[in-house]
Amino acid sequence: MPRLQFKHKCKVCRDKWVLVAGREYPVCVDCHMKQAFSAPIEDDKYEFLNIDEEVYRQSRFLREIRRSYSQYKELSEKQIEAFNETVKKVEAGEEV
Repeated sequence: MPRLQFKHKCKVCRDKWVLVAGREYPVCVDCHMKQAFSAPIEDDKYEFLNIDEEVYRQSRFLREIRRSYSQYKELSEKQIEAFNETVKKVEAGEEV
């Protein structure tokens, strides 16, 4: 059963409307991209995070993983696996 989605204003720029489900924090794609790309990826271990920005625009989950790396400078093995699987699905055109 699909989750209910509600429209809220972006909590960062307070300009654009965002569809959110449940308790998600309403952030528009542009503001989320600024947060995710605030710091460059310098560690060779996390070089896989440097993918096309268009793929990040299509998936909130991928932006959250990138933002998490920017904040903590570390990812768990499960986050890395989930990231790689989601990239394959998004590039294949499947709905995530």
